[in-house]
Amino acid sequence: MASILRVIPFFLLAIGMFYYPQEVVRSAADGLSLWWNYVVPALLPFFILSELLLASGFVHFIGVLMEPLMRPVFRLPGQASFVVAMSLTSGIPIGAILTTRLCQENALTQIEGERLLTFTCNPSPGFMFGAVASSMLLKPELGIVLVGSVYLGNILVGILFRFYGGRGTSSSPAPTSLGRAFQALRKAQGQDPRPFGQMFGDAVRQSVNTILVVGGFIVFFSVLVNMLETYHITGGIGTLIHGLSGGLVSGQEVSALVNGTLEATLGCRSIIDSFSSLNLTIGLLAGVLGWGGLSAFAQVASFTGSANLRFLPFVIGRILHSIFAFLLSQLFLTLIKIPVFDLHLAPGPFGFMETWQMSSWIFCGIMLCFLLLSLGVRVFYSSK
Repeated sequence: MASILRVIPFFLLAIGMFYYPQEVVRSAADGLSLWWNYVVPALLPFFILSELLLASGFVHFIGVLMEPLMRPVFRLPGQASFVVAMSLTSGIPIGAILTTRLCQENALTQIEGERLLTFTCNPSPGFMFGAVASSMLLKPELGIVLVGSVYLGNILVGILFRFYGGRGTSSSPAPTSLGRAFQALRKAQGQDPRPFGQMFGDAVRQSVNTILVVGGFIVFFSVLVNMLETYHITGGIGTLIHGLSGGLVSGQEVSALVNGTLEATLGCRSIIDSFSSLNLTIGLLAGVLGWGGLSAFAQVASFTGSANLRFLPFVIGRILHSIFAFLLSQLFLTLIKIPVFDLHLAPGPFGFMETWQMSSWIFCGIMLCFLLLSLGVRVFYSSK
C-alpha cells in the first residue's frame, strides 16, 4: 500500500503535465531563465574555484588562520570558514556540497557537519538584489535590508547551533601561525599528486555536472508549483485557511505563503502581488528567503546523503533562520533610513555579469573580514 501511495503523486503530476503542456513549457522556461541569469553566474565560477582551492590545499591553509574565530564562536574547525564564505557568496546549495566534501575528508565530524549545514544555506546576494529587490520589487535599495536580514539571521543560527551536540571539547582556539598554516598547505598538496591540468579538468567537469543537477531541481519545482496553481490546489488551501481564520487572512495571501514554502522564487513573486503593506512584504520576503523552500531542501538532501548527516537539525535551522530574518527586517526598517547609501542600481533584473561581479566582491569582502576578526581574536587570547 505504501508503495502505491508513493507512485500516485507522480502519476497525477504526469497526467497534469500531459493535459497542460503550455503551462509546463512556460514554467520550465521560467525555471531555466532563473537558473541561467542568477544561479549559473553565482555558482558555476565558485564551484570551479572551490574545487581548485580544496585540491590545492588553500582551505587547509586558511583553516589554520581561521581557527581562533571559528572555534570560540561556532565550535567548528577553521576550514568551515571557507564554507561559510562560499555559501554567503554563492547561495544554495554550495554550502551543502562543501560541507559534504569536508565530512568525507574527515575534516569535520558528523556533529560538526550538521552544525555547519544549519547556517550555510541561503540565497546568493545577486539573487536577493537582482531578482527580488530590483526586478520584482523595483526597489533595489531594499536589497540592503533583505541581504542584511538574511545574512545576520544566518549568523545567529550558527551561534545558536554551537550548543548543538553537547558541550564537547573546550572552545579555546589553538595557537596559530603562518608556519603552521604553510605546513597544512604543503601536507594537503602532498596528499593530492594530480598535475594541475588534470586537477583543473576534474574541477570543471565536476562543477558542470553539479550545476546541471541544480538546474534540474529548479526546473522541476518551477513546474510543480505551477501545476499546483493550475489544479487550484494552492488556491483551495488558501480558501480553506481563509475560512478557518475567520477572514483574518485572504485566500490569495495564504496561497502566496504556500508557494513560498515550496519554492522561494515563485513565493517571492506571489508575496509581492498579494500583500499591500511594504513593511510586511519585506518581512515575509526575508522569511521566505531564510526558509529557502522545499526545492532547496531537496537539493541539500541530494548532496548530503552520502555524508550520513541527519536532516532534522537542518530543518530546525531553516525555521529559525526564517523567523530571525523576518524579525531583523522589521527591526532594520524601523531603525534605519532607506536607502542607507546610493547603490547606483537601476530597477530591473540583473544580468549574468552583474550577478558574477557582486558575488566576487562579496566573497573577497567576507574572507577579508574573517581574516581580520580571526587576527583580532588571536591577539585577544594571546594578551590574556
